[in-house]
Amino acid sequence: MPRRTATMLASTLMLIALLCAGVFIKVPYSELSPGPTVNTLGDHGGEPVLQISGRKTYPTSGHLNMTTVRVTSADYKMNIVEAVYGWLAHDAKVVPHDTLYPDGKTEEQSTQENAEEFSQSQESAKVAALKELHVPVQSWVIVSTVVKDSPAEGRLHAGDVIKDVDGTAVKAPDDVAKLVTRHKPGEKVVFTIVPAKEQAAAEKANKPATKTEKITITTRTSEDDGAKRAIVGIAAGTDHTFPFTIDIKLADVGGPSAGLMFALGIYDKLTPGSLTGGKFVAGTGTIDDDGKVGPIGGIEMKTVGARDKGAQYFLTPADNCAAAAKDTPSGLTLIKVNTIDDALGALKDLREGKTSDLPKCTKS
Repeated sequence: MPRRTATMLASTLMLIALLCAGVFIKVPYSELSPGPTVNTLGDHGGEPVLQISGRKTYPTSGHLNMTTVRVTSADYKMNIVEAVYGWLAHDAKVVPHDTLYPDGKTEEQSTQENAEEFSQSQESAKVAALKELHVPVQSWVIVSTVVKDSPAEGRLHAGDVIKDVDGTAVKAPDDVAKLVTRHKPGEKVVFTIVPAKEQAAAEKANKPATKTEKITITTRTSEDDGAKRAIVGIAAGTDHTFPFTIDIKLADVGGPSAGLMFALGIYDKLTPGSLTGGKFVAGTGTIDDDGKVGPIGGIEMKTVGARDKGAQYFLTPADNCAAAAKDTPSGLTLIKVNTIDDALGALKDLREGKTSDLPKCTKS
């Protein structure tokens, strides 16, 4: 066999061997890529994304698209070939597996956490939008979750309304932890609650709940990485009663990052005219009850996905601006927002053609 032919054959066999090895050798990485983008003002799966009843709504136009990121599952084992391809691709990002799934989090745990965050983001979006419209919303502090095998398990339940702790009224979720940690581990703490069933019945009857219970729980020492302190094993949250019905119909989406766009969509439908002036606006960002916009993950993938769908402008959380501006898709303008007020102000500038006044993201 001629030497040149033998060399080419050996090289080919070596390449095949390397590719086979690359397919079978697993690496501890995960991949992010652009996910679906959905117009909060439009339909999805054959029905409106935002459904409002009991209050006058108005026709609108344009796009206020929420954006998503696809990620490989917690159980998926990426191989070397996939990792290298992801590193080289413009529309993908490869990151250490533990970045997305810390502490060995399973796919089931991640899905549950994302569903809870998505549900909370919807609630906060409704509250933020109605506050902008000066529509009153009733709020109270509830038991959001109960940790398994904790002192509170079986004593407190998700949905219980926390009225006070040791006789001190609770006005915000943070108040609960502050009051519990006044104790030393092993001491007793007294919760005054409205049981979840009583609260649900009162809401259904459109009456205030009157039946309360006192629950005494013995604290224990925290086991996390923070300072040692007394805990009972619950997370507190906020629940609301709205003066009319707002339903957000969007399946197979998780996490808190659509909050801003949901809030803007609700605001648009409850006010005359078009918030976007007919333009294609996309965006992302968490939102709290007071309308503050927070950063999200995968911003680079979200801007790519938005532009691919035709977005001209992208509402970007201020803390994500520098990362997003490093590689902005051509034809997309990044607008920096810290609050829902910032977003509404920017949309007003767009409607009026004052694009030079927009607070744009920069690389630093």
